Amino acid sequence: MNIAEVIDFLESPQDIAVAIRLVIATLFGSLIGWERVVKRHSAGIKTFALVSLGSAIATALNIFLAMEPGLDADVSRIPAGVVSGIGFLGAGTILVTGRQQIKGLTTAASLWVTSCMGMAIGGGYLIIGIVCFALVMLANVVLMGLSNVVEEYSKYISIYIEVNKSGGVKKLNKWIAEEGFTVRSMTKSKEKTLQSSDAALIVDIDFDKIRAHKEILEILNSFDFVSYVEEI
Repeated sequence: MNIAEVIDFLESPQDIAVAIRLVIATLFGSLIGWERVVKRHSAGIKTFALVSLGSAIATALNIFLAMEPGLDADVSRIPAGVVSGIGFLGAGTILVTGRQQIKGLTTAASLWVTSCMGMAIGGGYLIIGIVCFALVMLANVVLMGLSNVVEEYSKYISIYIEVNKSGGVKKLNKWIAEEGFTVRSMTKSKEKTLQSSDAALIVDIDFDKIRAHKEILEILNSFDFVSYVEEI
């Protein structure tokens, strides 16, 4: 058998071909989940593998029912339900912290697109499913690194900082003004500070030029009136 014949077989509705597609969907889902685990995110290998497998088998079942004589099944109903269900699952991975950080968006998006990948593979759209897998890995590994570089050297930074209540805010504003930066907003955070004598602030700053965020954080961390600082 040549490659074209193998692909035609794998995309066919035969039971063995469907079973192989389910294995492929599970494998691809677990690999996407592995990438999330490496970066210590909530949904991991098992979650992504099961989402991909479930989507694949739901789609394969839908096509099987549609091919049964006399059933007159709607081939779009089950995939539509899968997309809606994954939306609820993905929403559960999104968290807003007390420091106004939104976490879990990439994991939620990855779960959603993994379900779409599983549906494509389960429905016999094998080549598109493989391409989808490759693009997900590209986005989560390569583009994520590029995004981090762009964010690190942007002219905007949002920080969570704990400063001494006795003159800390005044000294911080003085340093920002001396550097030629612009404060877009400064709000008091309800987050519990490491030291009771400190106040927690969330500050959005515009730079005068491109600056390495790591360098700014190191400078702030060196001040005696600053107890803690991180980018958010």
